[in-house]
Amino acid sequence: MRVSPRILAAAALAAVIPSAHSAVLESATLLTPQPERFAKVEYVVIGKASFKDPYRSADVRLDLSLTSPSGRKVVVPGYFDRGPSDQSSVWRVRFAPEEAGKFSGILVFKDATGASELPLTFDVGDSNRRGFLRTRDSWTFAFDNGEPFRGIGQNICWEARTTDDNAFFGRLHENERFNYEYMLGQLQASGGNFYRTWMCAWNLPLGWKKVIDTNRYREDTTSLNRSAMDRMDELVELNEQLGLYCMLVLDHAGGYVGGQWELNPMSAKQGGPCATPEEFFTLPAAREAFRDRVRYLVARWGYSPSLAVWEFWNEIDNVSYGQKTQIPDAVITAWHKEMSEYLKELDPQKRLVSTSISHRDIEGMNRITAMDFNQRHIYGHTDEMGETIRKYSLQDGKPYVIGEFAFEWDWTKNFSVIADKLDADYKRGLWKGLFAPTPILPLSWWWEFFDDRKLTGYLGRVRVVQDEMLASGKGSFADVDVSFSATGVSAQAVKCGPKTFVLLSNRVAASVTGEVKLAGRPSLVGEVYDPESGSRSALASTTVTVPSGADLILVFNAR
Repeated sequence: MRVSPRILAAAALAAVIPSAHSAVLESATLLTPQPERFAKVEYVVIGKASFKDPYRSADVRLDLSLTSPSGRKVVVPGYFDRGPSDQSSVWRVRFAPEEAGKFSGILVFKDATGASELPLTFDVGDSNRRGFLRTRDSWTFAFDNGEPFRGIGQNICWEARTTDDNAFFGRLHENERFNYEYMLGQLQASGGNFYRTWMCAWNLPLGWKKVIDTNRYREDTTSLNRSAMDRMDELVELNEQLGLYCMLVLDHAGGYVGGQWELNPMSAKQGGPCATPEEFFTLPAAREAFRDRVRYLVARWGYSPSLAVWEFWNEIDNVSYGQKTQIPDAVITAWHKEMSEYLKELDPQKRLVSTSISHRDIEGMNRITAMDFNQRHIYGHTDEMGETIRKYSLQDGKPYVIGEFAFEWDWTKNFSVIADKLDADYKRGLWKGLFAPTPILPLSWWWEFFDDRKLTGYLGRVRVVQDEMLASGKGSFADVDVSFSATGVSAQAVKCGPKTFVLLSNRVAASVTGEVKLAGRPSLVGEVYDPESGSRSALASTTVTVPSGADLILVFNAR
């Protein structure tokens, strides 16, 4: 079973008679000893082709057209590894089969002069892996095996930079401990399972030739940055070791406004096709370059379930509104429709696709069918997050996620002065998210600051309740009417199977005592969970005292 692909490849080569000077497949070797369902299957392919840019699919491309055991057709893009034009070069194909059984396929290697084909077959064994994340409902995602999932974590958008311009915390942000190994290790140890990270000029700069404020990456003359590829390999492997899931942001607003636009490889000043940022969205050459970058991402790392979400943009509205003349909403929406449909067709795993705004809606974008969920960022209005999530989830019929939140967004301020407010807001946002219909709890910003404040571990206090909710309801959540008799304390409740969970939030400068009343529950027996201490105690009565500025969780069992 492990030998057949090699034998077939060697036998088939004798039958391949390409036209003169066309691309030639020389060999294809299965590297995976025993392919299994939802695990990486990898081929290394040797071939000759003529190309100027091996990362440009119009120049040269490798695809594996597969037929699954059930008869499903899927095309897996391959990617260039190394080697010169017109000589033997190394290519790879990676993917994660979603079925067990015998697969058959054809490798197609194509350049401008012609194509060469090579048939392959291989067997895939079953496994108990959970698979990829899919949409399920407003409250949860689910793995391919049906297991429900809610993301809990934070933004970890880049590793330490060599130079940070923050007047108060620049030294902290430059501290070399803030690398993925440390930060993701802390996240996982604290109970987190999800994070968001960026591709930009100083972090995983796959689309950047020039890099900024980093000695971790090198400048590159090729259309895709090879030092970014190396770090992405390490990051995906680290994700899988730690059991973490990532929302990967492919581009960010800052690269298309101000001085960074002049360094952007898409800018005409860097030899790119675009005279203005708007032309990135409209010119065929610019859109083709982006599609090729996405193609490479899918081909090299798309096999991994740990890459849970492709997020096209961080705060796309800031690109639109950051120009002298606003880029029309119709242009931004048309681009997202084109790219989300392309990505859904390209990605064999059909993983989740999204994008984000800061605070200004883009007309029509939330209703794009190929976008799986919508996002925005909220700063200084954490208490409004639940209402915002409910509004957009109901309005657009899709899950809604708060991709960033914090008490303050302005990095020029001295956070030491407002540290207590930032801390309280960090905690509040997690609890507000837990009781809102969102599959990913709100993701906090300022990860270095909160790590230095020893707050990452607080994720574990929320994770305990989240796990209890998922276990009790097997992924089912339903809002429940609840009231608290005293002013100054807000109350929310959600039913998960036989258990009902109540969040009491006190935002006044004194303890408040009142009575909890749940709709349809004349008598209540349960427990009270104190997030600050992590302790539980029996609930003696429905009269509860909530300390100043605190949150309490009540858990009631069905009687």
